[in-house]
Amino acid sequence: MEIIRSTSEMQSRCLALREAGKRIAFVPTMGWLHEGHLSLLREGRRRGDVLVLSIFVNPTQFGENEDFDSYPRDLDRDAALAESVGVDLIFAPEAADMYPRGYRTFVDVTGPMTEVLCGASRPGHFRGVTTVVTKLFTIVQPHVALFGQKDFQQLAVIRRMTGDLNLPVEVVGMPIVRETDGLAMSSRNVYLTDDQRRQALALSRSLDLARGLVAAGERDSARIITEVRSLIEAEPETRIDYVNICHQDSLQEQPEVDADSVLLLAVFVGQTRLIDNGHLMATGRDS
Repeated sequence: MEIIRSTSEMQSRCLALREAGKRIAFVPTMGWLHEGHLSLLREGRRRGDVLVLSIFVNPTQFGENEDFDSYPRDLDRDAALAESVGVDLIFAPEAADMYPRGYRTFVDVTGPMTEVLCGASRPGHFRGVTTVVTKLFTIVQPHVALFGQKDFQQLAVIRRMTGDLNLPVEVVGMPIVRETDGLAMSSRNVYLTDDQRRQALALSRSLDLARGLVAAGERDSARIITEVRSLIEAEPETRIDYVNICHQDSLQEQPEVDADSVLLLAVFVGQTRLIDNGHLMATGRDS
């Protein structure tokens, strides 16, 4: 396994691999790897001749007063985990190389898909995401890129961007990986105290509650959301950013639940913002 920091060196290496007929599988991350990331890497190992992992805490997707400076970083730790699942190349650039002095070009998916949910509460976030993913796709030249479904809106936006720009990359969404108690794995879970960690289980419990209501015949989204909000707000350190039931493709709110409905949550537990989601009907895509 090699670690490459230079954007030009990484691009040259990947172009040479493609010319040699190698299929490149790519997993972009911000590091502090956990089992969720490793599940993407294992699938990437199956799908490609060469497995590339990027580790880059992207400054353009963080807003003012967000956790860019405190976001956990440990390249040695991440490299050991990456090597254990067969990563061939780690791309770990510096911000100054990705965004050199005078940088002015951004990629922006406009319209309702980026204006709701996380886009409403984190202005500019998805412009940062789509810009860095486009740059990473250009540098790494992957045939297939794997993303976790925990970042459901991000996955939808990246799929839209990739299609709109005719980028020759297959975008694959992978199921959420959870702790044994149901908490969705996240690099930000490390911020939680023991008591906050317990309170954070309200997110996964609310998904179970909503699915139970739907299984019992409830279809009114407003009623389901009311029950979910009550469950979450019963915990003393929770603060809801959003609880929405949306169409899985358009991300527009749905007044009535159907087979395309996804419950999407963003909740602060203490100062830590956590997200989670799940389909409300059995579809084979439940996360």
